[in-house]
Order: sequence, then C-alpha cells, then structure tokens
Amino acid sequence: MTRAERNEDVKRRLFDAARHIVGELGYAEASVARITEMAGVAQGTFYNHYASRQALLDTLLPTIGREMAHFIQERTETIRPEAERETARFHAFFDYLAQNAGFLRILNEAEFAAPQAYRRHMENMATPFQRILGRARDRGEVRDYADPELEVIVHILMGARSYLSQHYGPGPVDERVFSAYARLLRGGLFAP
Repeated sequence: MTRAERNEDVKRRLFDAARHIVGELGYAEASVARITEMAGVAQGTFYNHYASRQALLDTLLPTIGREMAHFIQERTETIRPEAERETARFHAFFDYLAQNAGFLRILNEAEFAAPQAYRRHMENMATPFQRILGRARDRGEVRDYADPELEVIVHILMGARSYLSQHYGPGPVDERVFSAYARLLRGGLFAP
C-alpha cells in the first residue's frame, strides 16, 4: 500500500469504528480511546485524520445518509409511476434499516449529539426528495402543490418514515405498513 492508501485505510477504520460504536452504544460512548482501540490504531493517530472527536461524529450521519440514499435510489430509480416508486422507496428504506441496525440510533441521537450533522443530513434528504416530487407534479403524477407546499409534504413523508421505523422497524416489517402507506399516498398526494 502507498502512504496515501494507508492513510485512507486508517481513516476508514476510524469511521467504521465510530459508526459501529455509535450505532450500538450511542454518541456518548464513542470516545477517542474506544474508537481507536476498535480501529486498531494509536490514539495520537486519530488526530492525523480528524481535528476532534466531534469532527468525526459530525461526518457519520451525512455520510451514512448518502449511503442510504444511494441504496434506495439503486432499488427504485427505474420504477414508474411515481406513486409506485415512492412506495418502493419506503420499502427500500426499511430494507436498509434491516441491513444497518445502528442507523436509527445514529440518526435519532444526532439531533442532540451532532446537530450540525443532523441538519446537513435532513437537507441532504429533503432537497432531492422535493425535486423528485416537483418533477412528478410537472408530469401530472402529483397533485398541483406549490413548491413551498411540496417542501412541507416532503417533511411529512420523512416524519412518517422516522416514526414508523421506530415503531415497526428495523426488523421484519409487517406488510400492512407498506400497504397502508401506499393507500395513503394513492388517496392523497398521488390521487388523480
């Protein structure tokens, strides 16, 4: 490995250790000592890659959120019409949770433990979602909501995901959760 590759490997191991610790034990338990021990590096090495513990913790949610968005997009990008695609996105979100059990803890605790990261994550999720619904509206697949209303709709749908994932996830989710979500969308947002 080159020096750059070794540095990237150490940085990835530190990130993965923090991800594991926060996902399992929470942000408060993610000390530099615990992170470096799990990553198999000296504590001093940590500061070659991150300015502080908080700097690392602030990268967790936005990075994992982009990973989740990519996971969902890969599974849904070819599905049409948009009502079916949104139901598939909802389902893919739960599939991601099933494969990444620590995500909910990282997300839910970030609001207080890493508030800047939380706001960045929410913006990273909401902005593209609003563009998707805006394009669907322009194609006539979504009711004629103004852009500011679509912003509200996006946060309603994101809130539904959050609450339902806490109540029904992350394990196997009863099909009624998906069918109820789909029926709500077809009778409201995507109603002809």
